Amino acid sequence: MPRTSLIVASILAAAAVASGYTGQQAAAAEARPELLVADFEGADYGAWKTEGEAFGPGPARGTLPKQMAVAGFEGKGLVNSFFRGDGTTGTLTSPPVKIERRYVNFLIGGGGHEGRTCINLLVAGKVVRTAAGPNLKPGGSETLDWHSWDVAEFEGKEAVFQIVDQATGGWGHINVDHIIQSDRKRGAAEPAEREMTVTARYLHLPVKNNGRKCWLRLVVDGRFEREFEIELAEGEPDFWTFTDIVAWKGRRLKLEVDRLPAGSRGLAAIVQADEVPDAAAMYKESLRPQFHFTPRRGWTNDPNGLVYYDGEYHLFFQHNPYGVKWGNMTWGQAVSKDLLHWTELPDAIHPDALGTIFSGSAVVDEHNTTGWQTGPDKPLVCIYTSAGGTNRASRGVPFSQSIAWSADRGRTWTKYDKNPVLANVHGGNRDPKVFWHAPGKQWVMLLYLDRRGEFGLFGSPDLKQWTKLSDLAFPEGHECPDLFELPVDGDAAKSRWVAWEAGGRYLLGRFDGRTFTAESGPHPTRFGANDYAAQTYSDIPAADGRRIQIAWMQGGKYPEMPFNQQMSVPRELSLRTTPAGIRLCFAPIREIERLRGKRHAWKDLALRPDGENPLAQLAGELFDIEAEFEPGAAAKVGLLIRGQKIEYTAADKQLTALGRTAPLPPLAGRVKLRILVDRASVEVFADDGLVQMATCFVPPADDRALAAYAQGGDARLPRLEIWELKSTWTE
Repeated sequence: MPRTSLIVASILAAAAVASGYTGQQAAAAEARPELLVADFEGADYGAWKTEGEAFGPGPARGTLPKQMAVAGFEGKGLVNSFFRGDGTTGTLTSPPVKIERRYVNFLIGGGGHEGRTCINLLVAGKVVRTAAGPNLKPGGSETLDWHSWDVAEFEGKEAVFQIVDQATGGWGHINVDHIIQSDRKRGAAEPAEREMTVTARYLHLPVKNNGRKCWLRLVVDGRFEREFEIELAEGEPDFWTFTDIVAWKGRRLKLEVDRLPAGSRGLAAIVQADEVPDAAAMYKESLRPQFHFTPRRGWTNDPNGLVYYDGEYHLFFQHNPYGVKWGNMTWGQAVSKDLLHWTELPDAIHPDALGTIFSGSAVVDEHNTTGWQTGPDKPLVCIYTSAGGTNRASRGVPFSQSIAWSADRGRTWTKYDKNPVLANVHGGNRDPKVFWHAPGKQWVMLLYLDRRGEFGLFGSPDLKQWTKLSDLAFPEGHECPDLFELPVDGDAAKSRWVAWEAGGRYLLGRFDGRTFTAESGPHPTRFGANDYAAQTYSDIPAADGRRIQIAWMQGGKYPEMPFNQQMSVPRELSLRTTPAGIRLCFAPIREIERLRGKRHAWKDLALRPDGENPLAQLAGELFDIEAEFEPGAAAKVGLLIRGQKIEYTAADKQLTALGRTAPLPPLAGRVKLRILVDRASVEVFADDGLVQMATCFVPPADDRALAAYAQGGDARLPRLEIWELKSTWTE
C-alpha cells in the first residue's frame, strides 16, 4: 500500500486517541455500537408513513427549488418538508422502534415553530420528547445541527418518531436527518481547538460533501495566519484535501474551529504529512480530464493572472482548496512550459482582512516601475479584487483592488503593505485586467463597475497609484473583462482592439491609451454550454506573436470526484475578415498535436443512411478529430462520440454539439470541423474557428464508441482524420 494511503488509513484510528484539543469534543469512553433508526438515504421513506404533501414522495437530495442552500446533513438524503414551498403541510411517522440506548441523537434544522415544525417521540401514543428547528425570523440558516434526547426512562419500551410540518408561511418547514440511538450524547456544535508543532509540509484535512460547515482558523505562534470554511468530516471523509504549511515548520500551530459537535473526530483527524493525500491515485480518477487543467483537490472557476515569464506559462485560478463547492476564494497557481503539462504550486494568494481573493490579472514589471526588482528576475505582479464582506475577517469592508508581487519567478508571493491600490469605485467592482501600454508609457486597468454594461479604464505609472481615464460602455457586458490588440488577417497595420466580457461577447474598435472607441459589436462567441470568464495571456514574447486564451468550462459535472470544474484547452485568437466583417476566430494551440498518438484516416468516405458505421472499430476516451463533410442530399450528417451528437443540419445551416446550436453556413458546400474529446468534455472548432463550442458531459462508463452517420440521404466525407491522444498526466 502506498505510504500516503497508509497515512490516510491510520488517521481515524489515531483520532480516537488524539489529545491536545479542548471543548465538548473530549474523547468519549468506550460505548456500545450506535443503532441507526433512519438515515433517509433511500429513494422513498420505506416503512415510514406520510400524510399531507409537505414531505413529498421521498427524502430530498439536499436543497429543494427556491430554498436557501441546505447544509449539515449527512450522506445524500434528508427529510425536507419544503416540498413545493412553505405552503404545504403534513406528517411523517416511523414504524414502532424499541428504545435500546440512553440517548436519541438527530440532526435538525428548519422552522422553529414549537409543535408545528418539529420532531416528536411518542410512547404509548403520548408525546414525551419534542424538538423544533432553530429559525423563526427572516434570514437564518438552513444548516442542520445535532440535538439529543435523554430517553433512559423509556429503555426497553416501544416508541414512534413523528416529524411534523403544520406551519405555513416563513420557515414553515422542518429538516431532519440521521436519527441514531447511542450511549453518547451529541449536542449542538461549540468552539474547539487543538495545538501542534509543524513538522511536515502539508496539513491533511478530511472533507464530507454536504457536511456541516465550520470556520477553521490557523494561528501560528499566537498570530492569525489563515481562515477558511470547510465541511470538516465528523467521521469517514468523502475525500482528503490539504494546505501547505511548510513555511511554518518548527513553529506552534493552533487549529481553532468555531463550531464542532460533541463526539466529532474531525479536528482530531487532521494530521501532517510530507505528501499530499492519496498522491498515488491523483489524476487517475474516472472523470479526471486528461489534457484540460484541473486542480488536484477542490473547486476552481475563473482563470486568473495568465502571464508568461522566463519559459513558463503561469495559470492562476479561482480556487476553493477545502471543498468541491464555490467558496474561500483563493488564487491557486500552476505553471507549464507547453500549456499542457501543468505543475500545481502552493496556493499563491490567500484571503485576508480585505476579503477573499476574486479575479484579476498578472504582468511582468519589465521596467521595474514598482521598484521591487532585487535580483536578476523581473517582478511578477498580480492585480486582483479584494472581495470585502465575503469572509468573516472582512465584514463591512467594500470591494477594492489589491496587488501582490514575486521576485522569485512566482514561487513566493508578498502582498503590498498599502493595499488596496484602488479603493471602491462602485458596489462589487471587480476583475481588474491590467496591461502595459507602451505608447502611453503607463499601466492601464479595465475594471467591471458592477453595473451591467459599465466598465472603467484607469491608468498608473507604477501599479500602486491609479487615476480614472475614461468609461467603457459595453451593452449588457458583465464582469471578467479583457482588452487586447490583434492584427487583422495577419496585418499589424490593420489591427483592431478587442474588448471582451465574461459571457464571451466582444467589441471591436480602437484604443488610444485613454479611451476605447467601439466600431462593431457586441459579437457572440459562446455557442457551447460551458464557456465563461475567458482571459488572455500577458507578456508572451513578440517572437511567438500569439494571443492565447483560456476559459473556465463553467458548470461541468464531476460526481463523486475530489475536484470540481475544469479549464478549456488554451486557444489561439486571431482576427479574420469575413463576409459579415472582421470577426474573432479560435484555434486550439498547436502544442495539442504533441499529444497525438495512433492515427486513423479516411478519404472520400461515403455515408449512407442505411450504411455501416465506418468507425465501428474505434473506441476510447481521448481524441483529436479533423473532419470535412459534404452534406450532399443528407438532411443531417454528423459524428456520435460516446453517445454525444455533433451534427450538421443542412436545411437551417446549423451545427449542433451536445444539445447546443450555432449558425454555420457551408463554405463551397463543405463543413469543416476540429473536435477535441476529453474524459468529461468536447470542444468543437468549426470553419477554422469562426465558431467554437465548449461543452462538458458525464460519459457513460460503458460507451467508448465513435460513429459517423448521415440521415435523409447520402453524404460524403472528403477527409476524416482521428488521432488517439495521450494523457498529459501519464505520458
